[in-house]
Amino acid sequence: MAEIPSSRALKDFLGEAEEIIEKLNLDLVGLGDCVDSGDVDPELLNSIFRGAHSLKGISGMFGFDDISELSHHMENLLDSLRLGKLELRPSLLDVLFGSLDILSQLVGAKGGSEDVTVDLSSILARINNELHGDVGTAENPLKKLNIDPAILNVLTEYEEHRLLENLKKKRNLLRVKVTFSLASFDQDLAEITDILKKQGEVISTLPCAGDISDRIAFQLLVGTTITVEKLRTLLNQDGLQIESLFAAPQSPLPEPVAIRETSDGALQEEGAEGGGTSLRSISRTVRVDIDKLDALMNVVGELVLSKGAIVNICDQLRQEGNNKHLAELHKATRTLERRLEELQKGVMEVRMVPVIQLFEKMTRIVRRVASEQNKNVGLDIRGADTELDKLIMEDLADPLMHIIRNAIDHGIETPEERSAAGKSPRGTICLWASQKGNHVVIEVRDDGRGIDGERVRKKALEQGLIQEGAELTRDDIFELLLTPGFSTRDEVSDLSGRGVGMDVVKNNIASMSGMVEMNSEPGEGTVMTITLPITLAIIKALIVRVCSKTYAIPINSVMETLMIEPGSIRTIERREVIELRQSTLPLLRLGNVFDLPDKARKNGRSFVAVIGLAEKKVGFVVDELLGQQDVVIKSLGSTLSFVRGVAGAADLGNQKTILVLDVGGLMSEALRGESSFYV
Repeated sequence: MAEIPSSRALKDFLGEAEEIIEKLNLDLVGLGDCVDSGDVDPELLNSIFRGAHSLKGISGMFGFDDISELSHHMENLLDSLRLGKLELRPSLLDVLFGSLDILSQLVGAKGGSEDVTVDLSSILARINNELHGDVGTAENPLKKLNIDPAILNVLTEYEEHRLLENLKKKRNLLRVKVTFSLASFDQDLAEITDILKKQGEVISTLPCAGDISDRIAFQLLVGTTITVEKLRTLLNQDGLQIESLFAAPQSPLPEPVAIRETSDGALQEEGAEGGGTSLRSISRTVRVDIDKLDALMNVVGELVLSKGAIVNICDQLRQEGNNKHLAELHKATRTLERRLEELQKGVMEVRMVPVIQLFEKMTRIVRRVASEQNKNVGLDIRGADTELDKLIMEDLADPLMHIIRNAIDHGIETPEERSAAGKSPRGTICLWASQKGNHVVIEVRDDGRGIDGERVRKKALEQGLIQEGAELTRDDIFELLLTPGFSTRDEVSDLSGRGVGMDVVKNNIASMSGMVEMNSEPGEGTVMTITLPITLAIIKALIVRVCSKTYAIPINSVMETLMIEPGSIRTIERREVIELRQSTLPLLRLGNVFDLPDKARKNGRSFVAVIGLAEKKVGFVVDELLGQQDVVIKSLGSTLSFVRGVAGAADLGNQKTILVLDVGGLMSEALRGESSFYV
């Protein structure tokens, strides 16, 4: 291995490599859609080729020989594919996705240790099999065409391939000669190239001999369905010469298909068409280390607390009647508050990223798991522009992967089973995101067999989780599926059978102050709904006091607060409830939840914070409502990670630290009737 890169350089490598792999993943999914038709977009193929090439380059620069070697072989395979030496077929696509999976693993592993590697022999053998199993020996078909050899002799191997592809599509082959002023030929050539691309494909662009004085000439080889006359009218250029080199047979021709304009500046620079005229990046974004954003957010959080302290001092001065300079101080505080809100909003927006970044990763998971299970599964993505805090989205990746793997393994039937049930052989996983208030809702739907309640009941009985004759509601059955160690599988496989996946999903979602719900109809499919706060960085919280202890409740979950008298509380099935606008609201006494001493509780009226998450409501019973305040949630760390019902800790700015409640976890357990399991 070459010189060990510095920590900062390694971070740069990981960030750039991850971006390339994400782009490769998205492009390969697009390439997979072309397998059936066999009509591959050359721009898409070039983009994939460049991705593999770029990854080889940066990994070689950092001395990661394993990544560089695999990228190099992948690049060879893609080169043969784009040159027409190989046909796009399912087995070749599987090899490309397999290579990408290993590249993704390697890049991720380098973040932990630069020396970690994997055995590449198997995937390299698969690549070589694809490369050598389709060696073409046929005569060059271009020699059979009546095209000027002077033209063919200057074409590269790739351009020859593209020429043949255009002829296969029954396009006319035209040569466009045009001259430009030396002062503006780059812009003029780019303009005419863009016009030609919309009418077909620019196969080659070459300067012509015989240039004169202050002008330069170019010839462009174009594959198109329109005629010479129509193209001449369209270009409307002085000194233009258009010559037909090959006329397609007069059979019904498809309508002109506009070539997709690339958004990749590098494509235009590298492409043979010579369309690139600027090295300026099209993107207006920069990549920022999330640790730096966290540090910035911490500074903002400290400023928020300092502002709160100043406001408190103002209030104290006012109560003490010390009005000297109080008006000026109050005015300065209001100005500070406004500017601070702007800064906080700006930093928060920087942390927000669209969920498409996560959903795109799931496309590879769906394809790989479906292939392993011999199932035909498509992915329907909606609401991809919905934004979520970057850190929450990172923590969501593994739970979402578990849910999707479970949906394919347990839910989606085989094509034969689906056909026998009158369904389409191709199953569908829906990944939908939407924003509701201060929460983001992510739904994972499948149109599979649904949850077999009787099978769940039988397994729960075998595992001693329920008693014989126990009556289970739909919610009870769904809760069993989230129980640690529970699985409906008889044997353990790579995907399921150990009963840990859904339990991990539930706990991980709860650790993000989120909530997961399940619904299913036999024969129609299952819906997993995840509700998450948009961010956990700086939140406004309701500060409450229970048995002399102070807690914070994220205000985005608080729908309203009430003052109740003891007489308004009723008991239904041993659970305390109150009537709230003609509906029954279950209550959860936080004093009981955290086993706080009874003697500290008030005997009179209480207050209720009505908590709403997803479609569920619960009333948290507290002794006092102390007001609202911005708080910065800090993790309790791995040592205290076992403490349930608490999302983290926060500083109130008066040297006092309080606990922030995990409303999602508390609500889930409260709705199940359990409220005394916390320490």
